[in-house]
Amino acid sequence: MSDDAPPRPSARDGGEVHRETATPAEEPVSAALRDAKARARSTHYTVGTLRADPDGTLWLECSCGTVLRNGPTWTIDEHVRLHRAEAKYLELSTAAPAGIPRLIEPRY
Repeated sequence: MSDDAPPRPSARDGGEVHRETATPAEEPVSAALRDAKARARSTHYTVGTLRADPDGTLWLECSCGTVLRNGPTWTIDEHVRLHRAEAKYLELSTAAPAGIPRLIEPRY
């Protein structure tokens, strides 16, 4: 690209990115990863109403069957967020392309 050519639009700055002209850093998320995120969202959502035990423990259930609750050093909100993050990580980790550099090595 010459110095006087206008910069190409980038997905990062809100410009349109077309697959045939996209650079590797601008490639859209693969269908497999997009589906993995959707699968995590659709299989891990809270069901029912918030309940309280006599000892003050708050809890509710995830659609996967896990009971999410507060504890001595965490809130129920923190447990819900952690559970969703772990579910998303597990789905993405399974769907990630082979050879992609990883922060945490997968255990298959």
